[in-house]
Amino acid sequence: MARLRVLFVCTGNIHRSVLAERLLAKWAPDAEVSSAGTQARHLEGMDAATRSVLAGLGGEAGAFASRPLTAELAGASDLVLGMEREHREAAVRLEPRAMRRCFTLKEFLRLAADLDGAGATPQETVAKVAALRGRVAPASLRADAIPDPWGQGYDVLRDCAAGIDEAVRDLSDVLGVRGGVLGREVR
Repeated sequence: MARLRVLFVCTGNIHRSVLAERLLAKWAPDAEVSSAGTQARHLEGMDAATRSVLAGLGGEAGAFASRPLTAELAGASDLVLGMEREHREAAVRLEPRAMRRCFTLKEFLRLAADLDGAGATPQETVAKVAALRGRVAPASLRADAIPDPWGQGYDVLRDCAAGIDEAVRDLSDVLGVRGGVLGREVR
């Protein structure tokens, strides 16, 4: 089975998308997970507060350099997950052929909520979720967003990270990649 390639996108690639990247890597170590930002400054390091919050959730901070979202990154990914609709839309504008693989993180989970993905590869699950668009009532802009914690203090960042951690755990379950082996839990 081909390794699942997931790209998370936010604005600056220093808080939300890097948290999602590193936390999904914790829950799904065999997935190829990366992140980018629609307004990222190339090679900016991880924010110190983000590094602290990530460590508190058991994520690996390691070496990190922010990078801008490109058509190549979106095109090479099996699943592109924005933190807000504007991030999803930016990926689609850059690489229109990736449209069926681009969602917000919350949108993907909402659409997949009643999906029976038993026996499907992660890539097949992404295709099944894409096919549900237009068949499920749309959610509000707010419901599909993970708000930006930029400049709002450590507690807001910590709460944002906890929400992202819960969402990527759910994502790893939906895709059947938790623990790196289909159907196996991380202990």
